[in-house]
Amino acid sequence: MTETLMNAADRWRPLAELLQALLERIAGELPGSLGAGLTVTRAGRPLRVLATAGVGAKLLPAQLAHGGPVPLAEATGEPVTTDRLFGDERWPELTRETVFDGGPEVEAIRGAAALPGFWDEDGAFVLSVTLDRVPDTGTLAVLGRYAKLTEMTLVVAETATAGDPAQMLDLLASRAAIEQAKGALVAVRRCPPEEAWQTLRRASQEFNVKVRELAVALVEHLGGRAEAQPEGTTQIRPEAPARHAAERLWSAFTSVSP
Repeated sequence: MTETLMNAADRWRPLAELLQALLERIAGELPGSLGAGLTVTRAGRPLRVLATAGVGAKLLPAQLAHGGPVPLAEATGEPVTTDRLFGDERWPELTRETVFDGGPEVEAIRGAAALPGFWDEDGAFVLSVTLDRVPDTGTLAVLGRYAKLTEMTLVVAETATAGDPAQMLDLLASRAAIEQAKGALVAVRRCPPEEAWQTLRRASQEFNVKVRELAVALVEHLGGRAEAQPEGTTQIRPEAPARHAAERLWSAFTSVSP
């Protein structure tokens, strides 16, 4: 058993080191950064802390317990910034006393920002940073640049833990279909990939279909034929509701100018 646990720890060490390096790079690009963090959730389960840097090690657990920009960003699906982390009326229970016992690190904290993202139809994450200043437009821009890298890292981790090679291939095939659909939306709407992903998610929820089925249906609607999928994977064959959703979605976007 001990050997098994050690092997598991060794297998996950590169991912942990990668995420730590990612957060440290984010913090390094933002003047006045005191720390950063990555929280994740899967299939509607509560947020959990996956990696931290600096004061994030103390702040993130406190936010999950008492509220803050991170849980608010996850709940709303929108970026959240604050000029005053402690004392913001949106999360009155998050105070300096609930996080720290005092000291220079708590006295320096002022603003914070949190940016939500998704790596598949059930998995969501929030990138966050804590500052000794008021966040500006550049703060969210930096988080946005690293959101894609975070998404890709989590996709790889999800695939690697599937265990069964066939399941790993299915996950990759599903992801490829979603990326194709996102690319089509980006092209027609001239929007960022994150907005295209949000659009697919909202449409899947509105029409009560899986994102991957909607994605394949959209690609097939554009191509006018069934989409060829990799051999050896579970074929994604959209049913009538997904095809109807794809037609409605594309019609809505192409009937108005971007």
